[in-house]
Amino acid sequence: MKTRPTSRFRRAAAIIAGLAAASVALSGCLYAMIPEQTEPKPSATNAPDTDGVAEDLLPYYSQTLTWTECGTGFDCTDVTAPLDWENPAAGEITLSVVRHQAESTAIGSLLTNPGGPGASGVDLILNSLDFAVGADLIENYDVIGFDPRGVGSSTAVTCFDAAEMDDYLYGIPSAARGTAEWEAELLDSHKAFADACEANSDGILPFITTINAARDMDLIRAVLGDKQLNYLGYSYGTFLGATYAQLYPEKAGRLVLDGAIDPAVPGLEVGATQALGFESALRAYMQDCLDSGECPFNGTVDQAMADLGALLASADRAPLKNGDGRLMGADSMMTGIIAALYSQDSWGYLTQGLEEALQGDPTTMFLLADFYNGREGGTYIDNSSEAFRAYNCMDYPVEDDPDAEAATKAKIAAGAPTIAPYWDGPDSCAVWPYPPTGTRGEIAAEGAGPILVVGTTNDPATPYEWSESLADQLEEGVLITRVGEGHTGYNKGNVCVDDAVEAFLLDDVVPEDGLRCE
Repeated sequence: MKTRPTSRFRRAAAIIAGLAAASVALSGCLYAMIPEQTEPKPSATNAPDTDGVAEDLLPYYSQTLTWTECGTGFDCTDVTAPLDWENPAAGEITLSVVRHQAESTAIGSLLTNPGGPGASGVDLILNSLDFAVGADLIENYDVIGFDPRGVGSSTAVTCFDAAEMDDYLYGIPSAARGTAEWEAELLDSHKAFADACEANSDGILPFITTINAARDMDLIRAVLGDKQLNYLGYSYGTFLGATYAQLYPEKAGRLVLDGAIDPAVPGLEVGATQALGFESALRAYMQDCLDSGECPFNGTVDQAMADLGALLASADRAPLKNGDGRLMGADSMMTGIIAALYSQDSWGYLTQGLEEALQGDPTTMFLLADFYNGREGGTYIDNSSEAFRAYNCMDYPVEDDPDAEAATKAKIAAGAPTIAPYWDGPDSCAVWPYPPTGTRGEIAAEGAGPILVVGTTNDPATPYEWSESLADQLEEGVLITRVGEGHTGYNKGNVCVDDAVEAFLLDDVVPEDGLRCE
């Protein structure tokens, strides 16, 4: 069985705009985060940067943008990009872009990416600007959000309708977990999903890759009129940003990569490292829960983790019925747990959800799982699940090494015993319509100049060791360490991290490599 980090529990880079902000969204305060502007600034359009552009790409790089107001203080546009960068005449796609113009004189544009792969950068900036970037960046940069190819309001991957997605993401196999029949049932489900993606996505699937998305970013940079790219990428966005710096080192301006992906780690190891990261975060949560005096579990952390394992096993045997008729099995419960682990601010919701689940009520656990899956009111508000699968299936090369797979399973079982039973399964990308074109290897980005890498010591989704590794790989990588819990480090209340990142982006002040922010 070939395995890559393509299950819903092995998201190579989680959706920072959603999950790390879960406490905000779940409390109904998301839109209170949108900054108010009483007088929108007139839209500005700069001349595109076409210096050195190949003749066959000039029609794309020379396009003039038309901006339309799309919210108080925001304007939106579409950018036309080649479907296939290797063959620009083969067709076109549309990239959706949103801008919040600088509140004072702009240094330039700051592109942002929230991760995923598959998260909407347009939604991040429109709905939670000051969660994405700090006030000083809002004042001094035109902050840009964009939906990468295949995502959201750009030319998008399309697969299932809502009912089919419910069955795919929440359905409970009829066969017993771990049996050959169970694997066959799941693989059939993956095949049906992949077939629907191919049928409904109008031929774009082979071109949904990180390399193509990085080339799209250079196009966006150029049509915005910027000579160099200034960029803040979270989680998977760090892989996108590092890929950009590798492709266009002379165009790399001030790049900050927060919650890093290690581009050299193969898929099997990605899955194992994330499993151990989530187990570590779950133990940290459990200690906090026990210390609070209001925890539904008792005893030591080990005893509480064992009781949580028993709850998951019980849900696996006898799923819990939700008020809307859906059944919550162990896999969906694990999705809800993982969703809450992205931010320490969400731990209270996890406690509430587990307390209810122990009483047979999965309401809050479904709320968490739905938030993770982009489901709201019985519909799916984005295509993050589809785009996530499309990118990973094209980016990660096939691994067919039974010995490595066995060693990986043993590592997960030993290091993540609570999570391990619900982490494994047949490789969904084994039935993807196209073979992967991506490779795994170190990224040095020679000639790109200093690049900041921010790592959080107990980040469950992008473990700290990946940030250390990426900073070492980059020719001029500079590591900033946030000591703490949760996913990513900038704009999370750590003044030391925020000051270092903003001094770099605003004034080009490079912090000391190895800066440690307690």
